Amino acid sequence: MTAPSLSSTLRTAAWVAGGTAGAGAAALAYASLIERNLFGVREETVAVLPPGSKPLRVLHLSDIHFVPNQNIKVRWLQSLAELEPDLVVNTGDNLSHLEAVPPLLEALKPLLRFPGVYVPGSNDYYGPRAKNPLTYFTGPSKITKEPPALPFGELFGAFEDAGWAGLTNRRDSMELGGVRFDFSGVDDPHLDRDVYPGFPDAGSGAGRPSLRVGVAHAPYQRVLNYFTDGGAELILAGHTHGGQVCIPFYGALVSNCDLPTRLAKGLALWEHNGRKVPMNVSAGIGTSRFAPVRFACRPEAVLLTLTPRS
Repeated sequence: MTAPSLSSTLRTAAWVAGGTAGAGAAALAYASLIERNLFGVREETVAVLPPGSKPLRVLHLSDIHFVPNQNIKVRWLQSLAELEPDLVVNTGDNLSHLEAVPPLLEALKPLLRFPGVYVPGSNDYYGPRAKNPLTYFTGPSKITKEPPALPFGELFGAFEDAGWAGLTNRRDSMELGGVRFDFSGVDDPHLDRDVYPGFPDAGSGAGRPSLRVGVAHAPYQRVLNYFTDGGAELILAGHTHGGQVCIPFYGALVSNCDLPTRLAKGLALWEHNGRKVPMNVSAGIGTSRFAPVRFACRPEAVLLTLTPRS
């Protein structure tokens, strides 16, 4: 057999390199131009309500990372009101631009007529910085320089005016469909601002059907354990972006916190000290404006149908 010539080998290598580069460019174009705008609703059913309760629908929003002129995102957010949720839970990172609040509130206006609760994320307080996106894969990111402050007060003030309850290191209760929802929420664990407030005392509501819900932006294990040990029956969080750039049929490579990557998105059970609690981690709706890509991880809102325990 005649050995291939050097020129033939070089041509083959160049062809393979060119094909690989072309595939990479196509994947990047898909991730930045197409998939990040393929918004959808993941639907889950969770049996956590007291026996005899009627089903309730909870719309979980997270990581909108809004930037002005995101018209496709605006129309999709507005359309979510058609789901007619009984409750909206916003787990933070709404902003990604200094001028994002007015158009974001316009996008959320149809949803603000429903009962809601919220907690902040780091990108409600601070704007993102341009940086090498590959650093995302080195471990949980931290803010190391003075970042630009965002107008979170304006955003959260509008939420409060609409009747949404802030759960920033706070506990609160509301009644929905004959069930008392007892919430415990924390400030962003990613910024080490979390102070676990416990859950509301039963008080005069003792004996009434109730549900304990823990709400956080970033699902760090310490916070999940606080909620679980405190008697949570459902935990909602975001932050991970589901890994944002995933490997098909494998999943996330990072969670941007200490949560195992297998739990970076979806409905799962969190276990601590012998208790197991359903936990929904949203893959989120947006991205940082300096890393506007998603691959094998479409943006999502989550519609949880809560049903009675058997």
